[in-house]
Amino acid sequence: MPDVRSMDRQSRRMDARDRLIVVLYAQLKAERETRETLEWAIRNGAVSRDVLEAIAADPVPVVTSEDIASLEKIIALDERRKSNRN
Repeated sequence: MPDVRSMDRQSRRMDARDRLIVVLYAQLKAERETRETLEWAIRNGAVSRDVLEAIAADPVPVVTSEDIASLEKIIALDERRKSNRN
């Protein structure tokens, strides 16, 4: 399977793309848990209108242009390392 990425067998370390996948998965999981908790709190009247307005007025961007630039740099470095090995 040439498209399947695997860990370096000697050092058992994940490459940059695998680490990125793990980090993005953890972020997505945390966001889902936060959303579920907020939904529960709203349904049960535990969140005031002021808090909801504050959340709606100040959303946090999921991905910024700086995040994308960092990812592109990591991928480029990974590709450069691969080409130097061959």
